[in-house]
Amino acid sequence: MKKILKKIAYFYYDQTFFMKKFIFVICALLVILVLCMSFEKEMPEYNPERNYVDLEDEILEAFILAKDSATIQLPEGHFLFSQSLSIDGKKHITVKGMGMDKTILSFKGQTNGAEGILVTNCSNFTIEDLTIEDAAGDNLKISESKNVIIRNIRSAWTGKVSTQNGAYGIYPVLTENLVIEDCVAIGASDAGIYVGQSQNVIIRNNKAFYNVAGIESENSIGVEIYKNDIYQNTGGLLIFNLPKLTLYGKGVKAHDNKVYDNNLENFGVKGSIVSGVPKGTGVIIMATQDVDFYNNTVQDHVTSNLSVVSYLVFAAEDDPEAAIDQSIQDRGIRAVEANFESDIEYNAYPGNVFIRENAFENKFSFPTLSNEYGWLMIFKNKMVIPDVVYDGILPDGAIIQDENHKICIGDNGDFNFVFMDAANDFEAFSNNLSPFICSLDL
Repeated sequence: MKKILKKIAYFYYDQTFFMKKFIFVICALLVILVLCMSFEKEMPEYNPERNYVDLEDEILEAFILAKDSATIQLPEGHFLFSQSLSIDGKKHITVKGMGMDKTILSFKGQTNGAEGILVTNCSNFTIEDLTIEDAAGDNLKISESKNVIIRNIRSAWTGKVSTQNGAYGIYPVLTENLVIEDCVAIGASDAGIYVGQSQNVIIRNNKAFYNVAGIESENSIGVEIYKNDIYQNTGGLLIFNLPKLTLYGKGVKAHDNKVYDNNLENFGVKGSIVSGVPKGTGVIIMATQDVDFYNNTVQDHVTSNLSVVSYLVFAAEDDPEAAIDQSIQDRGIRAVEANFESDIEYNAYPGNVFIRENAFENKFSFPTLSNEYGWLMIFKNKMVIPDVVYDGILPDGAIIQDENHKICIGDNGDFNFVFMDAANDFEAFSNNLSPFICSLDL
């Protein structure tokens, strides 16, 4: 399939559209574009003061020698490490600091290992009350574990946000019975808080900012995401299903979150899935099923507040120049799979998505000129930034709102809805909400 959005940037050349206002609009847009480009966009910085104390050997020994039911109590202070701290195959372990502002574990200049803290094959594991900074790869990775609590953890990369930052801040994967609460994630070049291929998950009362993706639920089952503050990322909240993984997600509830002002320039690794997230994207629900999205506040995004899309939006065209090498993929960064159809278990299309009782607002009055979606909305949506967008892409033989691809939109107050009809060159582009007014029992 050809890249479905490729024609957007050239759409304004169609002389049949806005004929009388065409020259005026284009001139106005060019003036705005020049003005926007004249201001250099500075990436944000996070620069806390640090005064490091050398306790690397003692803390490393505590991790190595920890036995089942141990508590590793870390003291107050700023501690610098040259290698990862790891725990494998243990039960009932607690790693505890004196508070996220008091116990700081820094991996700046790390020479051995990729993660800051790596936990594998553990059960009944708790980590709380500390900060992890500047790992070469992921700050905190927990894999193949059960009954995990991540509480009051700050994950951060210091300095100006950069593609060179590690991919994931808080990164549990292949994990069952998981709680992430009262955490802060800053500066990840992929996702600040990421849950992948996991089951029975709660993500609550966290803050995520200065990341490419603030919070991401990927290929996970039974996830509840609530009372989080997600702001100043490229994209705020991502609920994804990706191909060629061991588990396919469904049953996600996202409610009572504040998702706002996610307009940061995308600094993800080129070729990764998140590198395709347009800046100014509040929420993306992609290729996943049984999602209940309600009672959230989503506001102030230059591309869209919420989008429901298929995987084809990201994988419509293979771009060899955007490929990422195997070493990066080995770190868990997901590349675009142009050959996703070879995964016969994968459903690339969203279905049973219920969007209800949310508050959508926007302080921006003009769509971004930085991506193709913004241009499309300029010329097809009367220059209005949409609140809820559905791409309308379906598999062959399917029809809009059939039982496998139902998108229901309930009472969300006054908001702008767009049906893109992206698979058909936007021929049936519409603001007609009527076909999507329905409800789901989720």
